[in-house]
Amino acid sequence: MACFLFDDIVFGPVKSRRFGVSLGVNLLPLNMKFCTFNCVYCECGLTHPSQDKKARLINTEDIIGALENRFRELKKNGLKPDNITFAGNGEPTLHPGFSTIIENTIRLRDGIFPKAEITVLSNATRLHIPAVRDALLKIDNNVLKLDAGTQETFELINRPAAPVKLEDIVSQLASFGGKVIIQTLFLRGVVNGCSIDNTLESEIGPWLGYLEKIKPSRVMIYPIERSTPEQGIEKISKAELLTIARRLDPLSIPYEVF
Repeated sequence: MACFLFDDIVFGPVKSRRFGVSLGVNLLPLNMKFCTFNCVYCECGLTHPSQDKKARLINTEDIIGALENRFRELKKNGLKPDNITFAGNGEPTLHPGFSTIIENTIRLRDGIFPKAEITVLSNATRLHIPAVRDALLKIDNNVLKLDAGTQETFELINRPAAPVKLEDIVSQLASFGGKVIIQTLFLRGVVNGCSIDNTLESEIGPWLGYLEKIKPSRVMIYPIERSTPEQGIEKISKAELLTIARRLDPLSIPYEVF
């Protein structure tokens, strides 16, 4: 089983295919994945069934301190990140201090790296929480996941830890009024005896309908790039991804294919 965990609060900067020179921020435990999904393709591995009992979150003040120290260290060394990216070992909005951390990141960014953008990569399961929603509206790149066009495929790919309706997530995404970037990973394969394919027309059609409702500022389309915790998953070719992406042209929705 593939598994890659970040072992620090702040990591990098690293060269990102989507965000340039990116300084990563992990708000989650350093020794385990902590997430509301259990995606078949997640580079952090599978979600532990008893994660709520095992997870030990770093306190908010320590995270803010680590951010400030790293920012000042980078500036001293003449390094300027293009992006400050919240991702890490699972779902960043699960941290109870998420909104406070975002506010302080904005403050530190404005004072030390005013040209850097702030990005959050989220699976969109906690948009119903006002503090999370408000924080995401304050950042430069609010990047939220939409990997399926039907409830069945959503459950097969993302495997939510608690019951959640795809249509409810889409309604929350649409409520951002376009201040949202949608990221979609396309794949096909057989996982635990179940066929999964979000490239089928039966998925693409509803997915396009959801995007027309959401009206995102951009859609990021990408394939699997690393080993996956579940076996039997196929990487979709760049040519096929481009064919899917061009279906967005009539909707006048900008897109990038990685």
